[in-house]
Amino acid sequence: MAVSAIIAAAGSGERFGAGYPKALIQLGDRTLLAHAITALAPVVDQIIIAAPTGFEQQITELVGDDITVVSGGSTRSDSVRNALAVVTSEFVLVHDAARALASTVLAQRVIAALRSGNSAVVPGLVEVDTVKSIDSKGRVTSTIDRSTLRRIQTPQGFSTQVLRDAHESGKDATDDAALIELLGGPVVVIDGEDRALKITTPADLNSALGFLGFNQSFRTGIGTDAHVFGAGRTLWLAGLQWPGEVGVEGHSDGDVAAHAICDALFAASGLGDLGSNFGTDRPEYADASGAALLQDTLTLVTKAGYVISNVTVQIIGNKPKIGNRRGEAIEAISKALGGAPVSVSATTTDGMGLTGEGKGIAAVASALVYKQ
Repeated sequence: MAVSAIIAAAGSGERFGAGYPKALIQLGDRTLLAHAITALAPVVDQIIIAAPTGFEQQITELVGDDITVVSGGSTRSDSVRNALAVVTSEFVLVHDAARALASTVLAQRVIAALRSGNSAVVPGLVEVDTVKSIDSKGRVTSTIDRSTLRRIQTPQGFSTQVLRDAHESGKDATDDAALIELLGGPVVVIDGEDRALKITTPADLNSALGFLGFNQSFRTGIGTDAHVFGAGRTLWLAGLQWPGEVGVEGHSDGDVAAHAICDALFAASGLGDLGSNFGTDRPEYADASGAALLQDTLTLVTKAGYVISNVTVQIIGNKPKIGNRRGEAIEAISKALGGAPVSVSATTTDGMGLTGEGKGIAAVASALVYKQ
């Protein structure tokens, strides 16, 4: 009795502010979609992904030719209907990419319940909170007996024909079992699992990291750097070249923003400082770019078992003017740090000191890392 799996992955990810589909958000070392595929692949014969419109080709390239990709619909039910059209097995699991950490064992238990004679099986968790019903004015109308309640998860399992019959109504529901219920069909609830949480917000993502063994013990570090201007030098700052501006003296390219970030990351990770890692006694770093130092810093931080949560850098100087190229600077630094979140700001010192007198430029950075 073959089993197919539909992964509903057409969610926009709007609540994350990611600008791309939620299924492609990174969780640890892979996307939510990849986690879901990894859990289902060992126990099913066919996987079908309902992808966001416009991302079908990109997702096909990511998952390979052994997985079928169809266009998702405007609602979850529409997406499942589109995928059902190409299901070839007697049984089908319907899974949400947002429940990326649901385990292979959970999928196996759903399948076992189907093969024992049930036509609709869903996992659920016991409700532990007191639940009250309220009216439109927020007044309590009743307290519900929580012993009869379950918080339903995915993957949900069905006889393929039963699910197709339910979807012929064309109605929408928050899960497929509800469509079976509308037709009066029996739905059996089995025990779910805590790790099959639905990831809809950044806070959920952080909770999910805990199930992957990430130690959310954060460490911070601060770094500073300053260089005097030097005639005949090209100015490199925040990973960018600044044509027409006077550069600074230095063993490398003198990128004070990159150097301050490196120092902050070394401090947070307990790996020394810029001098001990890239000092003048290291001839291979003569004239090295700030981007190259950031990349090497990322390698060292990663080898030490740390993950970058985010970095910030403030550039201090009368010139150049940072505002018009802030976006470029953020992109360049983030790229060098493997996509880490980056913030860039700038200020002056009102005529005081090295930077205020126009003799040089400086930067202060902070970094937040956590141990994996």
